[in-house]
Amino acid sequence: MSERIVAFDPVAPPGARALILGSMPSVESLNRGFYYAHPRNAFWHILAQVCNEPFPEDIPARIALLERHDLALWDVLASCERQGSLDSAIRQPAPNDFEGLFRRCPNIRRVLLNGGTAHRLFVKWGKPFIEGRELIKLPSTSPAYTLPYERKLAQWRQALNYEHESL
Repeated sequence: MSERIVAFDPVAPPGARALILGSMPSVESLNRGFYYAHPRNAFWHILAQVCNEPFPEDIPARIALLERHDLALWDVLASCERQGSLDSAIRQPAPNDFEGLFRRCPNIRRVLLNGGTAHRLFVKWGKPFIEGRELIKLPSTSPAYTLPYERKLAQWRQALNYEHESL
C-alpha cells in the first residue's frame, strides 16, 4: 500500500514573474525537507548556471537565489499516494491552490513545468489560471529522465532567459 505524502509550501516572492512547477517532491527531497534535494537531480545546477550564480549549497541559499531572480517554486500536487519517487507511481493526486498563489503573486506571467507529468497535471487542474500566462514544458531535471545535461540546460536557459532580460 502507498502512503499519502504532502508537498512543500511554495517559495513565492510577491514580485515573482515566473513559476516553476514540479509534480511532487521525491522521497529524498521529502526526507531532506526541500525541493530537488536528490544529489543527482540537475535542478539547482541548471538554475545556478542559467542565473550566473554559484551553486546554492543549502536551503537558505536556494531560497535567496529564487528570490533574487523573481522566481516562484512549487509543485502541481498538494498531496498524493506514491510508493518511491517515480511520477508513474502517483495515485490519488490532489492539486495545490493555484488560485491563492496567483492572487498572492499577480505578476507571474510564465509557468515553467519541470517534466511531462507536471505539465499534464497542471493543464488538467490549472486550466482556469492559464489565460494570460505562457506555459513552457521543460525536460525533467530528474536523474530518471536521461536526456543529456547539456540539452536540459539549453532548454531551461532558453525558457529562463526571458526573465533575466527584463530584470
